[in-house]
Amino acid sequence: MQKGPNKSMIIRILVVWLCMLICTFGVVGARLAYIMMIDNDFYQQKAAEQQLYDTELSATRGEIYDRNMELLATSAQVWTVYITPNSFKKITKEDELAATKNEIAENLSSILGLDYQTVLDYTNKNTSYVKVKTNVEKPEADKVREYISNSKYKVGNYIGLDEASKRYYPNDNLASVVLGFVGSDNQGLSGLEKYYDDYLTGTPGRVVAAKDGRGNDMPLSYEVEIEAKPGNSLVSTLDEYIQHVCDKYLTQAIADNKVAERGAVVCMNVNTGEIYAMSVKDDFDPNNPFTLSEADQAVVDALEGDEKTAKLSELRNQQWRNKAVSDTYEPGSVFKVVTAAMAIEEGVTNINSHYNCNGYIVIAGQRYSCHKRSGHGGESLTQAMQNSCNPVFITFGQQLGAATFSKYFEAFGLTGKTGIDLPGEASPVYHTYAKMGLTELASSSFGQTFNVTPIQMITAVSAAVNGGYLVTPHLVSKIVDSSGNTVKSMNNTVNRQVISSETSNLLRTLMEAVVDGGGGKNAYVSGYRIGGKTGTSQKVSKMLETGESGLYIASFCGVAPINDPEIAVLVMLDEPHGDAYYGGTIAAPVGGQILSEILPYLGVDPKYSDEELASMAVRIPSVTGQSIETAKNMIKSQKLTYKIIGNGDTVVKQFPTAAESIYSDGVVILYTESPDTVEKVTVPDFSGLTVSGVKTLAAKNNINVQFSGASLTQSGVVSYKQSIQKDTETDAGTIITVYFRTTETAE
Repeated sequence: MQKGPNKSMIIRILVVWLCMLICTFGVVGARLAYIMMIDNDFYQQKAAEQQLYDTELSATRGEIYDRNMELLATSAQVWTVYITPNSFKKITKEDELAATKNEIAENLSSILGLDYQTVLDYTNKNTSYVKVKTNVEKPEADKVREYISNSKYKVGNYIGLDEASKRYYPNDNLASVVLGFVGSDNQGLSGLEKYYDDYLTGTPGRVVAAKDGRGNDMPLSYEVEIEAKPGNSLVSTLDEYIQHVCDKYLTQAIADNKVAERGAVVCMNVNTGEIYAMSVKDDFDPNNPFTLSEADQAVVDALEGDEKTAKLSELRNQQWRNKAVSDTYEPGSVFKVVTAAMAIEEGVTNINSHYNCNGYIVIAGQRYSCHKRSGHGGESLTQAMQNSCNPVFITFGQQLGAATFSKYFEAFGLTGKTGIDLPGEASPVYHTYAKMGLTELASSSFGQTFNVTPIQMITAVSAAVNGGYLVTPHLVSKIVDSSGNTVKSMNNTVNRQVISSETSNLLRTLMEAVVDGGGGKNAYVSGYRIGGKTGTSQKVSKMLETGESGLYIASFCGVAPINDPEIAVLVMLDEPHGDAYYGGTIAAPVGGQILSEILPYLGVDPKYSDEELASMAVRIPSVTGQSIETAKNMIKSQKLTYKIIGNGDTVVKQFPTAAESIYSDGVVILYTESPDTVEKVTVPDFSGLTVSGVKTLAAKNNINVQFSGASLTQSGVVSYKQSIQKDTETDAGTIITVYFRTTETAE
């Protein structure tokens, strides 16, 4: 008979089983302990996610204002249309489920302009929330709400709308490269929108709702809402009116001069560094930042494949690029203001110094020509500045030496970024002291062979005229919260004094002479004291690279009032291909036109000389209702002429109307009978005529003229543009603006 297991074996088995049990419970216990103590937060979060429905509420982005609290960028109310796919689990009947999803896909795709299948696929996702479309405007949102209300399937249980915001720029292209734009997630992608994104963004809110064990939403009493906090707003230094003026004249200059590589204008307070306007053309509409101009889009449409994609990206980036801050250029003769400042401060030259220009100068075996190849002959410091004489300024550089020149070059802020509050500021490219030989020093002295940004150049000129103080340019004066409380103030920053006030005073005198009788004549504005400097630089590196010729940058920097400087305006036109390319010829008039409008706006009163008063326009008297004889005498008393139309004894209508201004010898059309038709005339071609020639031709054709541009009392001034094109039919007596500039080559 076989015996059963002995006692010792039984004990061994029990021990083994006990050990296994202990190990098992030990492992389980250890895991439980690890979960409870180490992974507690993780599993609590997982549990919460299964029990809670969490929706983010967008925060309203802060606004951007100009200096007068005019709105430049705001956030308009929009909606996000969403689907909650897991909610369809409530529908137990297959045919009802399919019909509901189909109806939702049909209606939302139709209302929102989406693909039917895409929307249908959203309804089949295994998730609690799917965005169907963002940035839905009110008309579409109202249609979605109407559909929800009228649907027989109670689709409000499965779809809905969340309120959000969309960035809106009420002035379209105005200052677009400065303001920038935002992406689909409301994040700043360029300009002030990007630089101050952290302030503008705000803090999103949340809606947290409970769900039952089946994943269904619990009643509203289980819902908690944490309100979103709106972003802070920017109060910029920009002035909407001044920006409009700069945009207007820059756009016209680019068209008139066939500028190939865009242009830029910067208007800045010379004492504070506040930017009143920064214009770059061609630019873009930040409401539709990815849309190209018609011309650029045509270029893209002509391409295919990778080439098309690459060109599209290139042209978009180009239109977003701020040329005034992100692009460098050779400033040319505008830089002579800085060279003169160095030379005067170091005692190399003074107001009594005299020079002789024979048309060139040789440095280290290299010949440098003056723009006037025959030379200027004997000239004073004032005349050298007026003439923009290269040999004289090269002489200044050689006398200063590389070490001193480099010291001032850095002091004027030209070796580093200005620190302007915009993204993408470019660094300058220049000759360091260690690498500056005699030829590098010579070319640098008149603004060639180094590159700076327009914002650097206007900042340096501002330091030269404001008493010698280098200020930091900036675009935001303060940041405020949604209640208008100041969060942060941006103080005007003076970095250092570069030159003495005495040197600055002399520079202002020299720059005024440039506009009064030198290369900047075309920036003249009657009644105002303006100083400035013109510049024309060759794009040598590009010409060598491409083989093209005749590539120039025309520029002008003007300051007003020059006797008590307030503002500086820098104009830069990159690669003009019109009938002229000199800065004095095509850039200076733009500066003058801008100043003529913004100086009165800023409250700077004109002070006319006797000569200016004698040549000014006169106001037309009101003669309507007067007898013919009385009307004639009133008009003749203003040194105007008249033309009578009709056989009546009394003036029933006049043109131009009373209070408008025209120049002496202008004509007033007097109608003595109610005319069925107004007398018409054909506009003549005024181009290339002197002031007297324009007046004579206008009188001959019963046209009135107003004059703009260079001083009409200067010699060599001729018309080059008119506000109404030749051969246009218009009313007799119409006032046409005729623009004048000097015929002298003005660098």
